[in-house]
Amino acid sequence: MPVVVGVSFRKDDKVSYYNPGDVEVDVGDKVICHMDDNVIEIGEVVTPALEMSEEEFNFPVRKIIRKATYYDLTVDELNRNKEAEGVKKFEELAKKYNLPMKLVDVHVFFDKSKMVFYFTSDRRVDFREMVKELASHFRIRIELRQIGVRDEAKIVGGIGPCGMKLCCKSFLTDFQSISIKIARDQNLPLNPLKISGICGRLMCCLKFEHDTYREFLEKAPEKGTRVKCRYGSGVVCGYEPLKESVVVELANEAKASVPLNEIEVLEETKGEKDEEFTEGKKEKETVGRESDLKI
Repeated sequence: MPVVVGVSFRKDDKVSYYNPGDVEVDVGDKVICHMDDNVIEIGEVVTPALEMSEEEFNFPVRKIIRKATYYDLTVDELNRNKEAEGVKKFEELAKKYNLPMKLVDVHVFFDKSKMVFYFTSDRRVDFREMVKELASHFRIRIELRQIGVRDEAKIVGGIGPCGMKLCCKSFLTDFQSISIKIARDQNLPLNPLKISGICGRLMCCLKFEHDTYREFLEKAPEKGTRVKCRYGSGVVCGYEPLKESVVVELANEAKASVPLNEIEVLEETKGEKDEEFTEGKKEKETVGRESDLKI
């Protein structure tokens, strides 16, 4: 089986797998590789060598060209300096042409084939004149790429509401679709301030436990279903998916958390309470009315 290593070309980018061939590399080494569009780029080895069968890959695995030399590292440092210069030039031209653009990042590829500016904007922007001036100044192919707020958070990074480093910055490589239904399935408060990340979109971590909640809801009885447990009979009024339990409201209006495998669904119509449950409720209501009259 071929040996592959994971290589990351940017701290916010996904991991690409390469065959090291005769090149001996360890985690943390800088290497020179061909990217998908045949651009030569410098990256960092982020995973140890693994033996993987060719069937596990649905794409051709490229080979690492070489381990980065002192000269390669010098070229990379010069490119980083050019990126810093690009930030200043971009902001200068944005003001000059009065363009509502917020620069997020600048990247110069190792082989100097192109210089990419990542920016955000609330609307489409005509930046043709800016591109001409940038190309004339840097003497390199210029590409301006508009990105979304989630991509911005992934590039910039930060601390999430949980107090930990953002998931998109630390380990997520691809964004998955997050909907309000996912929050609803987990019985979370539908308050945007509580379920949104610093990017303003729904938090990516809502997806992590959603499958557990969905599997639980598929096998749990619906709310209002009459069930029997060791505490007596009652109706399902809530869920505790992570505990694999349901909350049962008993005849005396007490609530108990009961494991899903310890309840028995009664055959009566859903929502219909048994006599014991109904009588208990009526008795409590009667006592309440009598108390009100005395007051």
